[in-house]
Amino acid sequence: MTNPEQMIADFEARMAESQRKAERMVGEIEAVSVSARSKDGQIGVKVDHAGNLIGLEIGLGVRDKPDLAEEILGTVKTAQSKLAAAMQAGVTDPVGPEVMNQLVSRLEQAFPPPEPEGFTAPPSPRDEGDRFVPEEERQLPPAPKPPKPPEPPRAPRPSSDDGRDDDYFSDGDYLR
Repeated sequence: MTNPEQMIADFEARMAESQRKAERMVGEIEAVSVSARSKDGQIGVKVDHAGNLIGLEIGLGVRDKPDLAEEILGTVKTAQSKLAAAMQAGVTDPVGPEVMNQLVSRLEQAFPPPEPEGFTAPPSPRDEGDRFVPEEERQLPPAPKPPKPPEPPRAPRPSSDDGRDDDYFSDGDYLR
């Protein structure tokens, strides 16, 4: 049998080493950042390890563009979608491969690649009925409904000779 004090010392040493590795990994993760530029190069963004915008450059030529905000957001999404790959490259000594795989998987889910330019989103669930209708017909407003013809006047109800109401249950027998 081995010495219990030695077992405890070995266990504490392994725990301390794991703690150092975890702290080093956290430091490497927090050091990861990604930069991206718009297609014309006029907008530059930088995001941190969590996808938060930490840097923004806007060229003078695009400051008055009407779609400036959309271009900035698109560039931020492009940078965020590169985080998973940057994390794999930037973290050299992960605690374990399963930890790194889970981290990368979460980043890929949180920051998918942006849609290509000209992409149209799929129809919403309420548009499912229009799924197989040609696009030209979907754009047309619904045809107006023809007006209803006026109802003919109702004939007056005949009155009974004895003055009693001759409705269904007037004499108490509904099976006449």
